[in-house]
Amino acid sequence: MVCALGAAVCFGTATVLQAMAARAAAEAPGRGGDAALLLRAVRQWRYIAGLALDGLGFVFQVAALRSVPIYAVGAALAASLAVTAVVAARLLRVRLSGVEWGAVGVVCAGLGMLGLSSGTEGERAGSDALRYAMLATAVGVLVLGLLGGRLPERGRGLVLGLGAGFGFGVVEVSVRLIDEVSVGALVANAATYALVVGGGAAFLALTSGLQRGAVTVPTAGMVIGETIGPAVIGVVWLGDRTREGLGWLAVVGFGVAVAGALVLARFGEAPE
Repeated sequence: MVCALGAAVCFGTATVLQAMAARAAAEAPGRGGDAALLLRAVRQWRYIAGLALDGLGFVFQVAALRSVPIYAVGAALAASLAVTAVVAARLLRVRLSGVEWGAVGVVCAGLGMLGLSSGTEGERAGSDALRYAMLATAVGVLVLGLLGGRLPERGRGLVLGLGAGFGFGVVEVSVRLIDEVSVGALVANAATYALVVGGGAAFLALTSGLQRGAVTVPTAGMVIGETIGPAVIGVVWLGDRTREGLGWLAVVGFGVAVAGALVLARFGEAPE
């Protein structure tokens, strides 16, 4: 659980650092489109630090998924929005409303309940059918991201956000479906390809959703997609359980943490 919270801190802080680098790059002298802006941003130490934190966060995420149930990790990753909100309030001088500060507290309370109630990860290895289902889902998210600009404007942000959430959810489940890390085993395992395609497709869908609508809608869709589906798969197909007699506390904590993250959905992309 400490690793899951560490991943949330890394991802949430990285978002703010990269936003600061993008702002500095936009204010720096120079012309060009998005590619030139990206090149100027990459030269900022904050952007490099953000990428490093993203990498460290992924390591923490993998470690957490190998130790605790998916539902606990998913809720903790959604809590990265609370981290972004708090760090943005400090570094970007973003004013948080009383409701948003309350939502940060709600997220922390929900994670506390999950920490008390979550058991160890399930012992089921997962079937080949589940591995190929994850790969098919990842490909579907990739197609959705590529066609994002052609979707009807009404509901497009929500659809792309949900798609991104499903892609990140595929990553969470696929980590659990990889039994061996030798080269031969990884090449032969469909979950390996699902993890790679799902992660890339999720970023593509989320980027498309953020570019084509308000931040709140696609981010809310992403939170729902990356928490509920993987949690169900972990419980039903992989054998994730709670501590004896604390199943109700896990359900309440999961719902509270996700609800708090939804209130903070506008921090899915750090504000200007």
